[in-house]
Amino acid sequence: MLSESSAKETWVALLGRRDTPVDGVEDYCKYLGKALARRGVSLRTARVGWADRGWVNALFRLRRDCAEWRGKWVLLQYTALGWSRRGFPIGALVALGILKRRGVRCAVVFHEPFGFCGPRWIDRIRGACQNWIVRALYRRADRSIFTAPLHTIAWLPRSVAKATFIPIGANIPEPGVHPSAAGDRNGAGKTVAVFCLSDPPNLQNELEDISLAVRAAAKGGANLRVVFLGRGTAEAKNEIESAFARIPVKVSNLGLQDAGEISRILAESDAMLCVRGELFPGRGSAIAGIACGLPIVGYGDESRIFPLSEAGLYLAPYSNSEALGVALTQVLDDSQLREQLRARSRRAQEEYFSWDGIAKKFDLAMQNAGAKQ
Repeated sequence: MLSESSAKETWVALLGRRDTPVDGVEDYCKYLGKALARRGVSLRTARVGWADRGWVNALFRLRRDCAEWRGKWVLLQYTALGWSRRGFPIGALVALGILKRRGVRCAVVFHEPFGFCGPRWIDRIRGACQNWIVRALYRRADRSIFTAPLHTIAWLPRSVAKATFIPIGANIPEPGVHPSAAGDRNGAGKTVAVFCLSDPPNLQNELEDISLAVRAAAKGGANLRVVFLGRGTAEAKNEIESAFARIPVKVSNLGLQDAGEISRILAESDAMLCVRGELFPGRGSAIAGIACGLPIVGYGDESRIFPLSEAGLYLAPYSNSEALGVALTQVLDDSQLREQLRARSRRAQEEYFSWDGIAKKFDLAMQNAGAKQ
């Protein structure tokens, strides 16, 4: 990693509460920092530790620490639960105000540019609060980075000069060499990867769709293996066993793995199933598959998910498990189709989702913002 003394400039990535067992935002900052270092920018990571110290102590410490950041770029990483235990992230707005008063150049990275609503009245209030917060953060920030295309964010003003769309990258190492998948070596059985599962109550629907798709693909007597790994898979051990009890496929549940092992397992698979709702541009599990050159079988509409749509996707209409099974069967049965999809994923990774490309976009965005001040 580049030392601050040899860097052309130093930035600070400011995070809220640490997520467990895996913190995707922290991993995002780690990979971004490594890529920025190759461009001569040192990215430090700091936290507003309100979950451990309480808000008063955490904000007092932020006020003290950011005295050293005057004139530097601070990239505040926004997710609702990163800045509030119950999804009312007013603390993010207070933190931004402290940074501005201390003469810090502030950019907000919007990992969640919308509020999340639900059926209960408290959910509607929470969603309205989050929508107000993201608008307020946008107005007060010197630069705003969105991980979703700007045209998909309806609340943005017509003039979006200080807003930039920068895709997220995979929170795993990109394989240096893409090995041949299991199904392309000497007629071996094919491997389908499922990376991460949702928590209940959505878990049951996901496993039902996955099992139905795999059952359809196995009807022709294909030798299939389904590998579950990542967040939520170890906790769903019993549910996975129940869902696949009568399906003639081998099931491996690997749970949480280190990033390098995840990269190896995905790169050696033949396809990835993504059924955690419809695909959207920031779906981290799909981006991990793209980084490993995988065909992605899932739900969604390619016309609405650029730049994810540039990768090797083979999609079915949302919640249509029968169509999902047909799509998975076609990908696994057709080696030429699989290779075409792999090639698309590798091209999309290089053009949109590589960390070096992402770091370049960040560097240009901050330079342009600095030139306008």
